[in-house]
Amino acid sequence: EKIWRLGVFENNNLVSLSLAVKVAARRGTFLFVPHGPLMLDARSFNFLLSSLKEIALKEKADFIRIAPILEKNEENVEVFSKFKQAPIHIHPELTWQLDLNSSEDELLMNARKTTRYLIKQGLKNKDLKIYQTQNLEDIEKFYNIHQEVVNRQNFIPFSLEYLKNEFLSFEPDSQVSIFLAKYKEKIISSAIILFWQGIAFYHHGASSSENREIPASYLLQWEVIKEAKKRNCRLYNFWGIAPKENHPWKGLSLFKKGFGGCAKEYVKTQDWPLSKKYWLTFLFEKLRNIRRFGL
Repeated sequence: EKIWRLGVFENNNLVSLSLAVKVAARRGTFLFVPHGPLMLDARSFNFLLSSLKEIALKEKADFIRIAPILEKNEENVEVFSKFKQAPIHIHPELTWQLDLNSSEDELLMNARKTTRYLIKQGLKNKDLKIYQTQNLEDIEKFYNIHQEVVNRQNFIPFSLEYLKNEFLSFEPDSQVSIFLAKYKEKIISSAIILFWQGIAFYHHGASSSENREIPASYLLQWEVIKEAKKRNCRLYNFWGIAPKENHPWKGLSLFKKGFGGCAKEYVKTQDWPLSKKYWLTFLFEKLRNIRRFGL
């Protein structure tokens, strides 16, 4: 995609930063700011916003979409008081995080009783093995299982090329691992984990519909937690969870919460409309969100 990297300097010191990506979708062209802008104050934010508007207008974008990585509180919400809350999110706005500053025994004891039992059952199963790899070719093993999930749940997945490029971005510094759960020589669960800034991220996950009675995903996650501790990570971010009980992600959210931890909510994705076409996009995305999640 076409991108811009913007910085605000004061007395030669970088005080604010933003990445912008031009997204040309059928529903409309927009300028996307992922996990940003990063800023120290409202003044530097206004400088960035002004530049983003100039770029968006030049690129004939219908709106600017910002997905901030700011904790949801009154002060941070106020920063976006003049924006329109987006009808959809691109990055998780409600995540589940586990503090790793405890011993393995303590972490296991703090897990839900059922989760703890299934981990122990997995450890006892001689036919179940967890492997960690940094081999690019193993991305295809993950992808094959992931396609099963796509077919079951009917969503648009990341392409194999995207997954490979993401892997290669983190691989030179050993900041990525592929975890594979093999039962009787067949891979039935897998995850791609990113290790960055003292945090492990459960970025992609997949499990086969076969051998559902085998607690492969539970044992796999336990091995990820142990690896994160070896790397001196302070947090394990399980990524997104459901915002309410009656949600398609309910089962997945229960699975993640079973390992212990707490929720962390971020400021909602925000839009800055630039043309009348934005409101058609807003309506389309709103209706799609209602159909998919009842939101």
